[in-house]
Amino acid sequence: MPEEERPLQQQQRSRDIQIMHSNDETVETKLQRIAEKAGRDPECRFTSLFHLVDKELLLGCFNALKEGKASGIDRITKEQYAGNLMENLDDLIGRLHRMAYIPQPVLRVYIPKAGSKKMRPLGIPALEDKLVQAALSKILQAIYEQDFIDDSYGFRPNRSCHDALRIINQTITGKGTNYIVEADIKGFFDNVDQDELMEFLAHRIADKRVLRYIKRFLKSGIHEEGVFRASEKGTPQGGVISPVLANLYLHYTLDLWFQRKYLKTCTGTARLIRYADDFVVCFKQEADAKRFRIEMEKRLNQYGLEIAPEKTKILEFGPQAQKRAKERGERKAETFDFLGLTHYCTTSRNGKTFQIGRKSISKRITAKLKLYRQWIKKHRTLSTVEIMKTTARKLRGHYAYYGVTGNSQSIQNFAYEVRMLLYKWLGRRGKRGSMNFDKFNLLLKRFPLPAPRIMVNLW
Repeated sequence: MPEEERPLQQQQRSRDIQIMHSNDETVETKLQRIAEKAGRDPECRFTSLFHLVDKELLLGCFNALKEGKASGIDRITKEQYAGNLMENLDDLIGRLHRMAYIPQPVLRVYIPKAGSKKMRPLGIPALEDKLVQAALSKILQAIYEQDFIDDSYGFRPNRSCHDALRIINQTITGKGTNYIVEADIKGFFDNVDQDELMEFLAHRIADKRVLRYIKRFLKSGIHEEGVFRASEKGTPQGGVISPVLANLYLHYTLDLWFQRKYLKTCTGTARLIRYADDFVVCFKQEADAKRFRIEMEKRLNQYGLEIAPEKTKILEFGPQAQKRAKERGERKAETFDFLGLTHYCTTSRNGKTFQIGRKSISKRITAKLKLYRQWIKKHRTLSTVEIMKTTARKLRGHYAYYGVTGNSQSIQNFAYEVRMLLYKWLGRRGKRGSMNFDKFNLLLKRFPLPAPRIMVNLW
């Protein structure tokens, strides 16, 4: 059939395929072409993607790896792999395209859990697994970033926890919110149904090699204390690919269900804001909130997920919440926690305008101070210059995250406690009484610590 007689849509698809196979473009350009195609055609299933996993893409993924990270079961570090980098990448590409590459089990280690006596499991993939996962993640991201809803914020490019907090602030203060459903999914990354996940992937991806390698990573298992354990459910622990797979799973199980089905049954306004597996939903009507709590749990159960009851609740929150709480004889309206901050109802300084107050979650701050105490105790023999530089860096990182509108008192308290710990442990480096407050203040003048300040405006 002549070109001019073929359906326009078929001609467009043919041109798209030609563009994607062009060898004269960089990988980034090809990924952008795929993203544009995915955005234009929400029903498109991509049949040819794995050719993008080439030396250029893997080299970029290698350069993006952080230095000095712990090695996985292969015991190979980034520095060691770099010693023969180009030959190593050529060999890796050969195995990948022969379908001879087999991901190794994730090495599981345990580290102290901040603020608790429990230990937190940590998964460390082998170095080449990190590279391949990163490459596959870039391909998946190019496609699914066009599909994900605007109110999904976790593990996505050009989006942050502060963006999610800003949207919550705007929704509660300006969209008639009266009720909040605060929710948390129990052990989400360990309980993803792998078969369901593969079905979700098949909605957009028809390249069998991409699907086979993702399945291999899902099934690669865990190596703990010399013992291998198969992974029948969940996403790869510590894997670079886990965040995009997690977003994809919740996109189909929660986000689309809420937007396309549940929202249409609400009598008032409603909005779901999600950051990874933590989410809050704002409602105008109490009945909508109560019904969502029930139907959401049923929906998640269908896909092997459970909510954490102790972290899931319905509460009255918004411009009228404080007034109604006092009418019931309660001193304050309820609060909710999200992304490290406790949110509470308050007013402007003149007492006339409703505002959302925020403070750092107490348990998180206690845990962070405990970690700093452990660090300064262990490293107090370092040079004063190194101790002060590291402490300053830790404080700047704390302010960058917690220094949001309304949280000035919490970050000031944190800075004070850090200074007191610093004073205590520097004083233990010499004879008793060798450090007093006069000397400590002179030290702070010589090596000033960053002052606590609001870094992020949530209005």
